[in-house]
Amino acid sequence: MENKENLEVWMRGPIAGIADLLQPVAHALLQVNEDIPKLLNSDDEKYLWEKPFGMASPGFHILHIIGVIDRMFTYAASQSLTEAQFEYLDKENTPNQDYSIEDLIDKLEQRIEQAVEDLKLMNPTALLDERFIGRRMIPTTQMGLLFHAAEHAERHYGQLLVTIKTVRGLHQQGSSHT
Repeated sequence: MENKENLEVWMRGPIAGIADLLQPVAHALLQVNEDIPKLLNSDDEKYLWEKPFGMASPGFHILHIIGVIDRMFTYAASQSLTEAQFEYLDKENTPNQDYSIEDLIDKLEQRIEQAVEDLKLMNPTALLDERFIGRRMIPTTQMGLLFHAAEHAERHYGQLLVTIKTVRGLHQQGSSHT
């Protein structure tokens, strides 16, 4: 029998306290939470804000994952975004040398831990309830928002993986295409 820690999160079984229909959301978010710290190391600090070939920077991907989870969970709770959330959104793509990889990973872990706790409090009978996105009030459902938070986090993890490997490769070859 394989050690459960070597399995992806979804293969380890249900997350305690989370409704069955929300397990895929929790699994995806927790997988991102495990994968990003394994991908990055302190040597990557100098690459956080590089944009190889015009791609988004590694720092952006982490900040964006945090921000999307925060925004989608806010909408899922039938709330509007705060000014602080709009400010965060505006700054996701702005290089910030004050952030270290450790800082970003800590912020990511905190946001995902909070999301998992929020999932535990959600009523599965409300998952198909109508919710709205943004000032334009685009209609969706609570489940749609939660699913989007999870799949968007996974998508940006994949982009982060490609970007950081590209940046590392360019620097090993002695060139930079930022």
